[in-house]
Amino acid sequence: MRETLREKNLLTNFLQKNNNDRSQNVAHDPKLFLHPLRNYLDEAETLGNRDPIPREEGTLILNSWSVVIGPSNDQVADKHKVFNPHLSTTFRLSGRPVDLTFGSGRMVGFLGYDTVRIGKLVDVVQPFGLSRSQFGLEDAPFDGVLGLGYRSLAIRGTTPVFDNLKRRGLISQPVFAFYLSTRKENGSMVMFGGLEPSYHKGELQWIPVSQPHYWQITMSRITMNGVVFGCLHGCQAILDTGTSLIVGPSRMITTIQMRIGARPVGHEYVVTCRYVTRLPTIVFTINGNNYSVPPEAYIRKNLQGVCLSSFAGGTENMSRSETWILGDVFLRLYFSVYDRGNNRVGLAPAV
Repeated sequence: MRETLREKNLLTNFLQKNNNDRSQNVAHDPKLFLHPLRNYLDEAETLGNRDPIPREEGTLILNSWSVVIGPSNDQVADKHKVFNPHLSTTFRLSGRPVDLTFGSGRMVGFLGYDTVRIGKLVDVVQPFGLSRSQFGLEDAPFDGVLGLGYRSLAIRGTTPVFDNLKRRGLISQPVFAFYLSTRKENGSMVMFGGLEPSYHKGELQWIPVSQPHYWQITMSRITMNGVVFGCLHGCQAILDTGTSLIVGPSRMITTIQMRIGARPVGHEYVVTCRYVTRLPTIVFTINGNNYSVPPEAYIRKNLQGVCLSSFAGGTENMSRSETWILGDVFLRLYFSVYDRGNNRVGLAPAV
């Protein structure tokens, strides 16, 4: 997380006061489930879940990986809700060690099986990783990670949550969708088993998944003021709700920071707040359609009133070819649908 500990402490009470763990069924489809998400300073969308029996409530961040990770060690108990396997009558220990590295940290632990509840969805005998030690996640505003990527990203020999929901007929379609609200406190929603069209405007534009691993698609170009500066010969983009920023190759991100007048301060890039409305819109062209990201979306203001750029570099470390990660900065503007049955992603302007 990029916010300071000072901000994190202030927001502990904020998240507790704004907790809304109601799940609701859409009346016309009993197997379409909508579940509210909570917005942490535009840095993360978190999901309240209950896991397992006896019910232990926790907060998960949803991303495009395919693992469920929960803390189980007392070292983080003062900051996170910890799952105690000894209190669950349905927990089964596999004995397999787990060592995972992902976006913001690393976890080392073991594999277990238990019942995972997401609102009214109940997934029994679900494999998940239990963390005995973790790095880079101690001050995160979530207790665990719920991956919604393809099975190829799962812990070897295990079935991810979404695949189990689909296999057991608990959802009507092999589809999930995200509406990420631009409001600070609430309004965001995740949908399992289909989508609720009132959350988007116009028709969904469908994009084939280029590699069924992440939710990865082909992007044609990136322009600013009508000039192409990125993805000149086509490139790959990953849609990920677990990433708060727009991430790309460091060289191209440096170009963006220079063109928007962002200056490095510590690990952040700062812009002058009064100039935000004068900054250019950045356009991502995907499958023949333009997706605009205006400065009001890619500049965020922290609790101290400092305006920060929402671009970050580093994707050259994950792929030899040009790759971008379109995180929440992008996905707040565009309602997104993830269709496993047809290996495609749908995008439409969010309401």
